[in-house]
Amino acid sequence: QVQLVESGGGLVQPGGSLTLSCDASGFALDYYTIGWFRQVPGKEREGVSCISNTDSTTYYADSVKGRFTISRDNAKSTVYLQMNSLKPEDTAVYYCAADFRLKPVTRLIPRVEYDYWGQGTQVTVSS
Repeated sequence: QVQLVESGGGLVQPGGSLTLSCDASGFALDYYTIGWFRQVPGKEREGVSCISNTDSTTYYADSVKGRFTISRDNAKSTVYLQMNSLKPEDTAVYYCAADFRLKPVTRLIPRVEYDYWGQGTQVTVSS
């Protein structure tokens, strides 16, 4: 059974940090590019970052560049999103997703191309 499970969300003050984890099971992570998305009520789910499975190339939305870092550990079947200098506007439910891919990634992969999704984890940035 394919599963993606996010963890690490919570409440943090502005300027603080959180690290989200995405644990994958039921499929070979080596064949999948992993993306992180976020969504607030009433808005579309937006891409935050992705990391290629072929060469670990990373891409970020402009809103998080320089603050967020995505990484992967295929041996642990886990992808991480390190979030620093958090802002109130980063508040959202964060989702990870997996996209089966045999070619290198050249851009932030759009939502429709992902095959599997996690259930999300809430991140709240507030004083």
